[in-house]
Amino acid sequence: MANAQPVSLAAAVSEAGALGSIAGATLSPAALRAAIRETRAATDRPFAVNLFAPLPRPAASAERIAAVQALLSPHRERAGLGPAPELQRAGWSFDDQFAVVLEERPAVFSSTFGAIDPAPLHEAGIVVIGTATTVEEAQALEATGVDAVVVQGAEAGGHRGTFLGSFEESLVPLAELLPDVVAAVSVPVIAAGGIVDGAGIAAALAAGAEGVQMGTAFLFTPECGTPRAWLTALREGDTLVTPAYSGRHARAARTPFLTELAAAGEALPFPLQRAVIADLAAAEGYGFYLGGTAAPQARELPVDELIRTLVAETEVAQR
Repeated sequence: MANAQPVSLAAAVSEAGALGSIAGATLSPAALRAAIRETRAATDRPFAVNLFAPLPRPAASAERIAAVQALLSPHRERAGLGPAPELQRAGWSFDDQFAVVLEERPAVFSSTFGAIDPAPLHEAGIVVIGTATTVEEAQALEATGVDAVVVQGAEAGGHRGTFLGSFEESLVPLAELLPDVVAAVSVPVIAAGGIVDGAGIAAALAAGAEGVQMGTAFLFTPECGTPRAWLTALREGDTLVTPAYSGRHARAARTPFLTELAAAGEALPFPLQRAVIADLAAAEGYGFYLGGTAAPQARELPVDELIRTLVAETEVAQR
């Protein structure tokens, strides 16, 4: 839930009895260290840190960037913004973030966008979880030595974790993908995508999952502080999977702005496309309103009440 959740959400979730996770992908090493220490000060329970696996450094011609800027220009004017700001690249790398994780030693580390060697994490006593969108990816992650695999169904909100094959071929519904992965690997499997209630949790457990990962359900908690425009977009419309906003396929609310971007042609590579749009993102209607297909069924409850409700619903559904 990078760029969506405050640091405090992870501690709130862990305190309520689930496993909270720090969305560290977009945090500088200093900010990541501060987030881990803030979470540790707020809870003595286990929590996770999530990072994006490193990707090739993006590159795009000045002409391509200028074409996107030209598309965005009338939107900037409409939103009352000035000229396009100069693009800024992060002065740190995944390796810098990873070093912080090894030094701070959270209980759990999870990653998406690819496989990461778990050996140094295991040496630090950290449980390692990888993210797969296909059976082949799950098997590849197991071969590296991860402790568990998150299975990201097509219904999931946010960026797709695909790292083998095409994004289109990886859009497999969770009900289809989950049992296939459970049969193909020996490590525990965690189900993700389209789960916002106890019935969904019970169905995933019945299909062989050892647990579930939920993101969209927590967007609607007051502790997350998600802007109302974001929640309304997910409540009242549908979602689509497109690379148009960030340069990498992701599921988000189908706003007029995102629809226009998707129709404009090939996006800049990830994360350049997102960086070009960054100044517009805070304007209402122009945000990257990530979320899953089950968002209309999500409840607006405090974290502790939501988790108690999910547990009770799961118990009822399993009877």
